[in-house]
Amino acid sequence: MGIRTSIMNFLGLSKPNPRMFRRGYTGAMVSRLTSDWMSTQASADAEIRGNLRRLRDRSREMVRNNPYARQAKRTTQINVIGTGIKLQSQVLQLRGNRRDNRINNEIEQKWSYWTRPNACDCSGRYSFHDFEWLASGAMCESGEALFRIVRRAFGESKVPLALQMIESDLLDESYSGDTQKKGNEWRNGVEVDEWGRPVRYAILTRHPGDTFFQGSPVPDRKHVFLPADDVIHLFMPERPGQNRGVPWFHSVMADAHQLQGYEEAAVIRARAGASIMGFITNNEGELIADDVENSERISEFSPGTFKYLSPGESVTVPDIDSPDQQFEMFVKNKVRRFASGFGCSYETLSRDFSDTNYSSSRLSLLEDREHWRVVQKYLIDNLHNRVFREWLNLAVLSGYCDFPDYELRPERYLSPRWMPRGWSWVDPLKEVKAYREAEQAGYMTKQQIIAYSGGDFDDNVSELAREQKIAADAGVKLDKDLDLTDEDVQLSLLESEDPQPARRKRSKK
Repeated sequence: MGIRTSIMNFLGLSKPNPRMFRRGYTGAMVSRLTSDWMSTQASADAEIRGNLRRLRDRSREMVRNNPYARQAKRTTQINVIGTGIKLQSQVLQLRGNRRDNRINNEIEQKWSYWTRPNACDCSGRYSFHDFEWLASGAMCESGEALFRIVRRAFGESKVPLALQMIESDLLDESYSGDTQKKGNEWRNGVEVDEWGRPVRYAILTRHPGDTFFQGSPVPDRKHVFLPADDVIHLFMPERPGQNRGVPWFHSVMADAHQLQGYEEAAVIRARAGASIMGFITNNEGELIADDVENSERISEFSPGTFKYLSPGESVTVPDIDSPDQQFEMFVKNKVRRFASGFGCSYETLSRDFSDTNYSSSRLSLLEDREHWRVVQKYLIDNLHNRVFREWLNLAVLSGYCDFPDYELRPERYLSPRWMPRGWSWVDPLKEVKAYREAEQAGYMTKQQIIAYSGGDFDDNVSELAREQKIAADAGVKLDKDLDLTDEDVQLSLLESEDPQPARRKRSKK
C-alpha cells in the first residue's frame, strides 16, 4: 500500500472496493433493474396509518363485487366457525381425577342460555354464534374486529354481561389527543403505555361513512374513550408493535383489480364480436336508422342489427376472437396468485376441481385446514376464553352460579375445552384405517381422532351408551355388539378393499 492510498484511507476518501458489494445481499443492491423497487423503513403502525382506510374500503368493494374475494371471506367463516365453537366445561372433582358432571352440566346449560341473542347482545339481534361468524368475517375483510364489554344485564339475561360489536371504522386511527399518563402515546386510535400495552381506545360516536341519516346519539361528543379492560380487539399481527389489523386481501388487491378489468374487457370484446351482423351503405347520404338521434349517430352494437354507413364510409372489422386460448390460462394464474396471497388453495377459492386427483386434493385440503386451525386457536384464546372468564366471574358474583370454592380455586372452573368445527375425511375408508392403526400404536387417542372431525369423545360415549340401552331393552344386537373374532375383523376389512380374495378365504374357513 502506497503513501497516497494510506492518506486517502485515513481521510475516508478512498473508493469502495467493488468486491465488497459482490459479497453483500443482492436483494439490497440498487441497479438499473431494481431502481423502481420502492421500499420504506417505516414501522408497522406508520405504514398502516396512511393506508388503512383505503385498504378497508377497497377490501369491502372486492367482497361486494369480486366473486373470488366473496368466496374467500365465505370459506373463512365456514371453515373457522361453521356451526359454532362449542363449550365443554372441564371442572374436576376435588377428590380424584374425574369430571364433576353436575357442575359441568350446569355451566354448559347456563352458558348456552346466555349465548342467545336476547341475552348476550346489547341490541338483542345477534347470538354468540353470530358474533363468532361476524368476527371471523371482519378479520378477513376489514383486518380486525372490535367488541365492547358491557357489564349489565339485557333482556332476559340473569348475568350482568353483554357484548356490543363495533365496526373497525369507528376506531379513529387519526386521533392524537391527550393521554392519561406521561409516557403514554396514541397509536392509530389506541393509547398505549411505555410497554406497548393498550390503555384506552378512541371510538367515534358516529360511523364516518354514515352520511345518509340525520342526528347523532351523542351530539356534543365526537369520541368515546373506552378502557382496554372493556374492549376485545381482534386482529392477527404480522409485525411486532402492531396495534391495528389490515385486511387479508392487502397483498392481492392489485392482482384482483387487474383480473377483473381483464375479464370485463374480454367479455365486451366477445359481445362485440357476437353482435356485429353487417353494414349498409346509403347512397343518398341520409341518416336513417334506429341509432340516430338529433342527426347524430349513436355507436353501439346489439345482436341481430345492421349498421348504416354514410356515402364514402368504409368499415374495417377487426378479427375479434375472444375469449382466446390465453384467457383460461391467464385467469387461472391470477386466481392461483390470489389464493396463494390470501392463504388458501386454488381449488377452495375457485371451486374448480377438474385438474385434481385424490393426492393433490388431500394435500391442499390439509394445508388449508392447518391455516383454519390457526385462526380458530386465535379466536378461542382472545375471544372465547376472555368472554367466558368475564361471564363466569359475573355469574358467580350475581349468585346465578353457586360455586362456594370459586374465589379460592378459580382455575378449577376457568379451564374449559372449546370444540371448534372439524372436517370430514377425504377418503373415509383409508383415513379411518390409518387412525385406527395410529390409536393402536399409541400415537393418537380416541379423543384426538374424534376432535379432528369436530366431535366430542364424551358425547360419543354417552350416545353409544344410550343406543346400547335402547337396543338391549328391545332385544336387538347392534353391529358393534356382535362377538367377532380377530380373523373375522381382518376379513371384513379385506372385503372392503378386494371382495374376491376375502370370499375365497371365507369359503375355505
